[in-house]
Amino acid sequence: MGKSPAVELEVEDRVVRISNPDRVYFPARGETKLDLANYYLSVGDGIVRALRERPCMLHRFPEGVTGEKVHQKRLPHGAPPWVRTVRVHFPRYNRHADELCVSHIADVIWAVQMSTVEFHPWNSRAADTEKPDEWRIDLDPGPECSFERVRRVALVAQEVLAELGAVGFPKTSGSKGLHIYVRIKPEHGFQDVRKAALAFAHEVERRAPDDVETTWWRKDRDPALVFVDYNQNARDHTIASAYSVRGFPEATVSTPIRWDEIPDVDPREFTIATVPKRYAELGDLHAGIDDAVWSIEPLLEWAARDELEVPDEQ
Repeated sequence: MGKSPAVELEVEDRVVRISNPDRVYFPARGETKLDLANYYLSVGDGIVRALRERPCMLHRFPEGVTGEKVHQKRLPHGAPPWVRTVRVHFPRYNRHADELCVSHIADVIWAVQMSTVEFHPWNSRAADTEKPDEWRIDLDPGPECSFERVRRVALVAQEVLAELGAVGFPKTSGSKGLHIYVRIKPEHGFQDVRKAALAFAHEVERRAPDDVETTWWRKDRDPALVFVDYNQNARDHTIASAYSVRGFPEATVSTPIRWDEIPDVDPREFTIATVPKRYAELGDLHAGIDDAVWSIEPLLEWAARDELEVPDEQ
């Protein structure tokens, strides 16, 4: 079978050419590359808000999600002149990369044209890539952990956030866990944000010791518990953004949810087939995140009190 002819999508004031639009990317229901582009158009404001002005690593699947996966830090060749980049430095290797820096939905659709399925932004922005403005709470279940346990831990995290006066914005991971994002003042480096995240994780573990652990080495963890992964706040560690599709045959989506949905939420229900209707009805549930900025100072005080340290970043 020959390749399907390219189509051109009008994306606000720009035009993006989609080659091979009928190539099946997600075999569970047969969604194509064009279906993926149309999904991102349907949640345009939300995906742009999640990625705006952030260095962004791309997970590309040139043959669809059952084929090879490419982790792309540097902007792929052939970008139109309106696609912006931001330069980031990798101290471990003393190298740099010019990564995608989304400011327009057309940037996202062009990345889809380049076979991108998943978008993994930094938790800092182009204005100062060394000062995160987003604290990420990653509730990562072990291989034998039930999702009911993840739900319980999320509600404990909500309780601690409320006592701190911080507003958390939850979402499904698109896989087996849950994420909670908190907008923070960009006043500290990655090491301090990691330390604050570790202090928070220890408090959640203290309140839910039968459900949570913070043991760093995977081989030492209880596979039935939830790991509160503080290291997702390390420099150049990224997780799938809100509204990012995941590279699974079912085309699940990392989807913002309300706190009152957590007791019954089933992440498998959020896919590129279902999220557009939900988005049309509810809008972006993370729309207020930039208005809820919080300082991590109380968590740094907890870290000092408990004499917590995180490993040096290399």
